[in-house]
Amino acid sequence: MKYYYFTLFSILFFLSCSEQKATKEKKTINPDYDKAFEFREKKVPDSSFIYFNKAKDVFLKQKDSLGVAKCLVNMAITSIDKGDYFGGQEISTEALTYFNKDKKEQFVYLESTFHELGVASSNLKNYSQAIIFYNQSITYAQDSISVLVTKNSIANAYGKIGAYQKALALFSSILKKKMSDENFARTLSNYAFNKWKQNPHYNAKPELLAALHIRLRDHDLWGQNASFAHLADYHTLSQPDTALFYAHKMYEGAKKLKSPDDQLQALLKIIKLSPVKETKQYFNIYKNLDDSLQTARNAAKNQFALIRYETEKSKADFLKAKAENIQKQKDILLRNIGIGTLALCLILGYFLYQRRQKNLRQEKEIEVKKTELKYVKKIHDRVANRVYQVMSEVENTAEIDKNDLADKLDVIYKISRDLSYDSKDINNEESFSIELSKMLYAYASAETNITLEGGGEKLWEAINDDTKAEVFCILQELMTNMKKHSGADTVTINFKRENDCITILYVDNGKGMEVLTPKNGLRNTETRIESISGHITFETKPDEGLRVEFSFPTL
Repeated sequence: MKYYYFTLFSILFFLSCSEQKATKEKKTINPDYDKAFEFREKKVPDSSFIYFNKAKDVFLKQKDSLGVAKCLVNMAITSIDKGDYFGGQEISTEALTYFNKDKKEQFVYLESTFHELGVASSNLKNYSQAIIFYNQSITYAQDSISVLVTKNSIANAYGKIGAYQKALALFSSILKKKMSDENFARTLSNYAFNKWKQNPHYNAKPELLAALHIRLRDHDLWGQNASFAHLADYHTLSQPDTALFYAHKMYEGAKKLKSPDDQLQALLKIIKLSPVKETKQYFNIYKNLDDSLQTARNAAKNQFALIRYETEKSKADFLKAKAENIQKQKDILLRNIGIGTLALCLILGYFLYQRRQKNLRQEKEIEVKKTELKYVKKIHDRVANRVYQVMSEVENTAEIDKNDLADKLDVIYKISRDLSYDSKDINNEESFSIELSKMLYAYASAETNITLEGGGEKLWEAINDDTKAEVFCILQELMTNMKKHSGADTVTINFKRENDCITILYVDNGKGMEVLTPKNGLRNTETRIESISGHITFETKPDEGLRVEFSFPTL
């Protein structure tokens, strides 16, 4: 019956209201929480449940776990009070996840939560589970009153499953404690009733009447209702008329208390004990009340379930909308990144294109300069040196053959005409050694003696034409440089071939140079010798002539 947990409910209600008042004095941070208590004080449980549910969501946003738990505990109490026992158990279990079981200031709420779980289990006739929850409630109990109330509930649960020895032992231990008349009367009545249930021959009437007397004296209506129920059951077999009297007393008291559950219990007793002609009347009353009660409870269950469903649905819809919004933002971000990347690529591509064009222009300019240098080099090597060679021959020959001179000039003309081609200006009609000797001796004069050592056709066997042409130009450059600048009267050129390598040594006794800073001509000799994988060295001192040695592989 509701009486067994009414006292603990009242304690929790008092603590909650005190806390609410203290909170208001400080600062209202959750108006829905305050509103929920206002509706509960006005005995409007449906509205109270709705605002506790709203307050819970506010506390969740504030990350206030204790606030969330307290809202859930109050919602569970309302659900159980309205007969939604499964819903109350579910909400209570959820509340436990938000409490901190290590904080002593939260013990009063933990005690209440476990006690409510015990009440719900008792109403579902799962008494063994109820005993477990009640014992857990005692673990967190902070005062003797709540402990006594809960132990009474445990003892009654033992009695419901027929464990009378355990129930009586627990009732006896409670009776030895100092307690109020209200608690004493409740314990005494429960003890006597269970003692009689254990032993039907036990005379429980004095104790049951003593408990009723205390309750009548103190105007304890809930207690009186429980005593009437015990006395009706006790007299059912031995004194049916007396039992019927107490059943009617219980029914009248239950109507005053507006307790439909107690009214139904009283009606069942009346139907069982009344004469046959009156049974139908009370049965109809019972049926109508039971139908009304079940309808009200089902409506409450559905209402509470719907409130929670709508809240969870709204939360789910909000989270879904939030997720969709995040996805949209992500898509927009990805799109912007894509556009930005494309724009960056276009800008980068434009600059790379411009750079490429610039590089191509520079390469073109370099190519043009290279071409210019190439032709300048060709003019210098093939035309200028040839012209100087012919001039030297004309200058140093007393009687020159006009036809021979014409042939030499024709060669120079052809070379000038064919500068755009890469062909070397070597006369293939004569052997290379003869052509080379003619070129070198062309620089000889009355003042300049030229001596060649180690030449000959055998030296140049298996040497390709490109290499021969480069060697020809190198020696021609050295001879031209000697004729123009050195003032040498003796020039010796030594040719030597050994170990797949040809070495040529040029020596003159001209002015020499203080510091070797080759101009265009001598720089060309270095470039040319490198082109045939050769090596060249210059040795010179002022007034000590010039010594140039270069070598290159024959393969």
